[in-house]
Amino acid sequence: MPSERTEVQVRPGIESDLEALTALYNHYVRETSITFDTAVFTPEERRPWLLSHPEDGPHRLMVATEAAPKGISQEILGYATSSPYRPKAAYSTSVEVTVYVAPGAGGRGIGTLLYEALFEALAGEDLHRAYAGIAQPNEASVRLHGRFGFRHVGTYREVGRKFGRYWDVAWYEKDL
Repeated sequence: MPSERTEVQVRPGIESDLEALTALYNHYVRETSITFDTAVFTPEERRPWLLSHPEDGPHRLMVATEAAPKGISQEILGYATSSPYRPKAAYSTSVEVTVYVAPGAGGRGIGTLLYEALFEALAGEDLHRAYAGIAQPNEASVRLHGRFGFRHVGTYREVGRKFGRYWDVAWYEKDL
């Protein structure tokens, strides 16, 4: 696996990533209960999301790509974000984090690389806690968050309905 990890670059997300990031997210909308969005997005509909994650500050977007020679398009393998936990001012030192890995890119350590880069970028920010909601079941995500020191703090039972059934969401937190 180490040789495969060297083929991956992690960097902040940029405007030209929007189409590929939208396509990756839409896969999860259409095919999984990982997200509770139920309708796919156009890139223009996702633009405000992308713009809400600048290269600095507590709300980041990190993108993993295949390493490629300069000037050649890079395939996006996944992304990680830190977003506002809740809109009220008292929550400003808390973020919700998430990782999405492209279909076929699992098992290569992409999620780990993305979280390493995200938490390194957040280290200098005025943040106190990170939260992650994981639709159940999702053992791979539970393991990933555990490796980064997240601990289970509770489960919302049957909180979301998608694909004709109800889903639980387990909540995890990490000190920052």
